[in-house]
Amino acid sequence: MTTPYVRFQVDGTVATITLARAEKLNALDMPMIDALMDTANAIEDSREIRCAIITGEGKAFCAGGDIAGWGVLEPLDMWRVWTRQGHRAFDRLARLRVPLIAALGGHALGGGLELAAAADIRVAEPQIKIGLPETGLGMVPGWSGTQRLVRRFGSQAVRRLSLTGVLLSGEEAERQGIVDEVVPQGSALSRAHEIAARVAERGPIAVSIAKELINAAEGEETAAAVEGIAGALVSYTSDLKEGVASFREKRTPSYTNT
Repeated sequence: MTTPYVRFQVDGTVATITLARAEKLNALDMPMIDALMDTANAIEDSREIRCAIITGEGKAFCAGGDIAGWGVLEPLDMWRVWTRQGHRAFDRLARLRVPLIAALGGHALGGGLELAAAADIRVAEPQIKIGLPETGLGMVPGWSGTQRLVRRFGSQAVRRLSLTGVLLSGEEAERQGIVDEVVPQGSALSRAHEIAARVAERGPIAVSIAKELINAAEGEETAAAVEGIAGALVSYTSDLKEGVASFREKRTPSYTNT
């Protein structure tokens, strides 16, 4: 899953995703978006990982989508490839079985803020800038900036960011509930590791189910959450075991309601 611009590392029970395109302020292109999907799948498939961190190198966490990548696309390709694939990757990260922490040691703009919003917890440094500058380019937020951000931060905060293009400092973003904690400059990643270690000490199944229930409460894949938990509950019953056994043995099941 490690690529030139997206690094993936697992240390014990904590995985770290690092955007490593500092010379471009970690702006996302399609190979990076594909790599984010791959890392999300790797985290989801692991039984050892209990928490994940996403961060960026240099002055930016992520400056959003690379204009050189989307600015030349035909309208249908913009929809078919850029927007839809970005949504798939961000949705996959938001719906990870394990909590995701965003360590914002640099600016989170446009798609970068949308990526940070996919995390469960955001730790920021005071000097960073956070915003949705898309309308200044004649564009609208395309990776759930008007959807997930509204669910998680409230419509008025997102309205101000998107309609005016105002940039918030880390401390201003904390006051508006966009980030959860502001820490001294240079310490966002270390603080994210402290939080991840605390998460990893807790009951992993309980943490995963709690996250899924919270996601469902805010409309993040509600149907899958309800059906997944119901399926897990049914799997403990004697009736299910009897149903499977009777199917294999080609006989009428004898259920006991237990």
